[in-house]
Amino acid sequence: MKRWRALIVLGTAQFLMVLDTSVMNVSISQLVHDFHTEVTAIQGVITLYTLVMAAFMITGGKLGDKLGRRRAFAVGLVVYGVGSLLTSVAPTLWVLALGWSVIEGLGATLVLPALAALVAGAYRGRDRSVAYGVIGGLAGAGIAVGPLVGGWVTTYLTWRLVFAAEVVIVVAILCCVRWVPDSPPSSRTRLDAGGVALSAAGLALLVLGVLQSSSWGWLKPRNPPFTVFGFAPTLFVVAAGGVVLAAFRAWERRREAHRQDPLVRFSLFAVPPLRSGLAMLLAQNLILLGLFFTIPLYLQVVQGLNAFQTGLRLLPVSVMMLLAAMTGPLLGRIASPRTIVRCGLLVLLVATVWLLTSIRPALDNLSFALAMAVLGLGMGLLASQLGNVTQSSVGERERSEAGGLQYTAQNLGSSLGTALIGSILIGALVNTFTHQIDDNPKISDAARQEAAVSIEAGVSFVSTDQVRAATARASLPPSEADAVVDAYADAQIDSLKIAVLAAAGVTLVSLLFTRHLPATRLGATAEQGRAS
Repeated sequence: MKRWRALIVLGTAQFLMVLDTSVMNVSISQLVHDFHTEVTAIQGVITLYTLVMAAFMITGGKLGDKLGRRRAFAVGLVVYGVGSLLTSVAPTLWVLALGWSVIEGLGATLVLPALAALVAGAYRGRDRSVAYGVIGGLAGAGIAVGPLVGGWVTTYLTWRLVFAAEVVIVVAILCCVRWVPDSPPSSRTRLDAGGVALSAAGLALLVLGVLQSSSWGWLKPRNPPFTVFGFAPTLFVVAAGGVVLAAFRAWERRREAHRQDPLVRFSLFAVPPLRSGLAMLLAQNLILLGLFFTIPLYLQVVQGLNAFQTGLRLLPVSVMMLLAAMTGPLLGRIASPRTIVRCGLLVLLVATVWLLTSIRPALDNLSFALAMAVLGLGMGLLASQLGNVTQSSVGERERSEAGGLQYTAQNLGSSLGTALIGSILIGALVNTFTHQIDDNPKISDAARQEAAVSIEAGVSFVSTDQVRAATARASLPPSEADAVVDAYADAQIDSLKIAVLAAAGVTLVSLLFTRHLPATRLGATAEQGRAS
């Protein structure tokens, strides 16, 4: 039992990191109400959290090398605890964003790369495979407990208690952190400040452009703060992000050529299993967070369920993800990571198609629950393999850096998932609703013009009750009000399906990136290495 004490500490920290996002996703409607804001504002807060982690995760890995991985892990937990405490008492939306998105996000950038490296350093061979399976399983457990416990607390008490409880968990982990074997700090590690600035700016611009596309428009301006040659600024902001990231790559290669410490050694991307593993981690989180932003909107806004009822409906995906992720070591004995990941993607594809048939005006609980269970199975199969693949593809010296890249890929995927799938959802809602009212003879030109003005001012995913209240304020006759509300209800369902279809498209494309995943069993490779 003593050898697994470190895994208890590290696994609890992993559980804590995942718990946050799942609680936020299931509490969207309550957060909108508490802070008197809109869904798109909460979308921005969720995206900012994962963006901060994506932007500074590699930096966190470097600081772990410089400070020592266990010390970085502990310092990160302290920062995370401070952010949780501030979040629990946040009086306004900007304080929520500061406490949760920024401070907690920065704490996580120290915790997660150190966690990945500490797991790899504490265990070898089959034990390492078991350890990563447990870590993946506990990530699934966080997703399981988050919607259920967070939903119950949000509905019957307050979501603030979840973050207050996180402070207690952080203190408990800190009391046991000495159970984790440490690695000495590297006095040679130098932080690349220019690389930090360029990578953070490039990722921020990239995600900002995608996030704001729902309100700015992609090409035709919808409600942007400015235009560029008459076009919406979205693609220009995304392109600017790409240019800055290209400059970051050139900067890093220049530092390598001059034998200076780069933030990222791009030579690592020449390792095919690592490159493929990172691509799959990005895709996995893009799909998962995109769906976990979309599905609660369907359950809460369309079906009118509260946060706890939403958590119950999400329980099958969470439980199946936990069980499937925990089977990683067993599956590794009979199949290669490439085979398992491909099977996981195919299962995900089935789940998204099933979900498309389950999203309808009247909730079919059985069909929806089965779709969620299949979704969890697919996600769990991916989670059971990808952490071990990325860490096993590099040597001891590169583990912190690989951990930073691993969690950067995950959080960039999370940012893009919430931003991109959310943008597609809102864009589809606007287009579908516009077509619905344009083609409906029961709706007058005056009502169409009123709707056009509202759309131009910015659209959020609201309930049909709110739309009906808007028709009453516009003094529409009952028959015309009913037609507008029905058109909006149809547009809601169609836009949700389009968002899920986009996730299915990402799943299908992801199969192309599995080619360089290990085609032999990792356990078998480790046994061969010991035998030689």
